[in-house]
Amino acid sequence: MVRIKAGIRRARSLGLPTMWGAMAITYKLACPLSQQNGLGARIVTSAVFFAVGTGLVVHVRRALLRELRDVRRVAGVAQSALLRPLPARLDGLNVAAAQLSAEPGAAIGGDLYDVVGTEYGVRVVMGDVRGHGLGGLDTVAAVLGSFREAAHDEPELASVMRRLERALARRLRERARAERPAPAAGTAVEGPDTPDTPVAPDVPVTEEFVTLLLLEIRQDGAVRLLNCGHPSPYLLSGESVTALARADPLPPLGLFPLPADLVVEGCGRLLPGETLFLHTDGAEDARDTHGRFFPLPEVLAGAIEEQPQALLGAVFTALLRHTGGSPADDVALLVLRNDRQRPLSPAARPGSQRPQPASGK
Repeated sequence: MVRIKAGIRRARSLGLPTMWGAMAITYKLACPLSQQNGLGARIVTSAVFFAVGTGLVVHVRRALLRELRDVRRVAGVAQSALLRPLPARLDGLNVAAAQLSAEPGAAIGGDLYDVVGTEYGVRVVMGDVRGHGLGGLDTVAAVLGSFREAAHDEPELASVMRRLERALARRLRERARAERPAPAAGTAVEGPDTPDTPVAPDVPVTEEFVTLLLLEIRQDGAVRLLNCGHPSPYLLSGESVTALARADPLPPLGLFPLPADLVVEGCGRLLPGETLFLHTDGAEDARDTHGRFFPLPEVLAGAIEEQPQALLGAVFTALLRHTGGSPADDVALLVLRNDRQRPLSPAARPGSQRPQPASGK
């Protein structure tokens, strides 16, 4: 049935241009007026061919617009499958997220995020594939698919990160084989540095990596974090905006193997009424026409009392105003607000465990 409908649509798209072309040829060959050289005959002939040409242009334009709508519809389906809508509330947390692609006409880009509730707590991933736009979709799919399984299977956050590393490495090997198939048996490729050395099909043709942040919020509000080259989240508490993490991040996934011992950073507790703001580097790296970076901490401080959805709207509005409506990189934002009603015990609120303020760009 689908093939029949596609055939009918294709016949309709070809039928009208064919009819117009046949009319033009018939007029030129069979109409006596087209054979005359007078001014009036030439005007009529020109009008006929102009009408045919205009009709063809309009038809092609409509066909291209139809194709663009279909592509955008497919992109929307891909967006729903990859960056699926997050629940508004999850285990007492108010959740909101949004993504903006820097590539015109693209519904999704190289940024990724997800939030899942597990028996170990609410686990969050946010990442940024090298580059932007549609080229990183397969990497986004590999990392998100691995996270959605590992977050439930692995009791330790470090084990989740290692699963993501293996998934990324496997995807890069698959791309390397597709980009540079293995040579036939007995053949070799000579080079200036490695003469008579066969090309290794598992070596990626282009360097690719992912900055990645793993976050865990336990039921008692304890926050644990693993960061591979990603911007640190911000904690919005009272009237202050502070960087959550204090330790130096690990290298991005794909550049170097993870160290043998992965140390998960404890970041204190997310108390009721406090908010975590996660973002990709497209936010803070955005520049205006004078080369000035987007002042994300100041914008957050101005909207610190807003609910998650309103906070996202305030940041995106300020970002688009700062960049003149055209950000140079993909931007993804994720907000988690602790709306749990159960108060924490005083022992769970030591001031020594609160993150120290850190200056933004």
